[in-house]
Amino acid sequence: MIKTSTTSRLRSSFPARSTSLLRSLPSLVLLLSATLNAYANQENTNLKAISSATESVVKNSNATHRSANNIARNQYRHPADTLAFFGLKADMTVVEIWPGGGWYSEILAPVLKDHGQYYAAGFSLIAERTPDWRKNYQRKFEEKLKQNPEVYGKTIVTDLSIPERTEIAPAGTADLVLTFRNVHNWMKGEYAQDVFNSMYKALKPGGLLGVVEHRAKPNTSLEEMITSGYVTEAHVIKLAKTAGFKLEARSEINGNAKDSSQHPKGVWTLPPSLRLGDKDRAKYLAIGESDRMTLKFVKPSAALKTP
Repeated sequence: MIKTSTTSRLRSSFPARSTSLLRSLPSLVLLLSATLNAYANQENTNLKAISSATESVVKNSNATHRSANNIARNQYRHPADTLAFFGLKADMTVVEIWPGGGWYSEILAPVLKDHGQYYAAGFSLIAERTPDWRKNYQRKFEEKLKQNPEVYGKTIVTDLSIPERTEIAPAGTADLVLTFRNVHNWMKGEYAQDVFNSMYKALKPGGLLGVVEHRAKPNTSLEEMITSGYVTEAHVIKLAKTAGFKLEARSEINGNAKDSSQHPKGVWTLPPSLRLGDKDRAKYLAIGESDRMTLKFVKPSAALKTP
């Protein structure tokens, strides 16, 4: 009987495919290295594009086509940092929901004019539920665009009103959708979820949603959120996730520790509204604009969606 050593038995039992794998390991390392380098180069390109757009944002946020009053709001709204956080690039297709008087339009339209596309999804002039004051606001906004074609000439105006007017841009075409201080209005109208669904539909897979909203203390009731204009982060995140979004990041860019969120006239007690007039005016001016959440969501690509 021939005795076989332990070493020999181990050698004979070592799978051939394992040996083959070891031989191919250098190639796998090279492939992984190339993939990581490509990813790093892409990230570097993205950062450069965001940085370039941010320079344009800084320039346009202080440009002569803006009023002194709107420029004065920069210190509270931090447009350069906010839009950089949301990943704005000059070649993007961007939709802003309910731009109102156009505070952010004054920045976004010129930044996107040459290489991107800016959609301003405003109040609907034809929907039955749009009140007259909003229609008048929208007419003034559209007149503002017409008066300065050099800045706004390539802006595409669409509308949003639930349930009649829900297409803010062609489905699956937007790189970035933005909304600033609007969620409380949609909650009051009882159609917040429908709006988030519309924003989701407009975005490409992998597209981004940026939300800035007045921030309520955790566990604030729904009724108080609606009456005060302050909304909890948890509620906004719930609305977004129900639509299909994934929370990607949050920032304190627009946070304000001076704001308690407890005011006689809700968020409108603070500037720029100052609903109490001269009463305690200095006090509320010292607080500044509201404490705000800044949330970035992503629409998952098809590969990331759960079945």
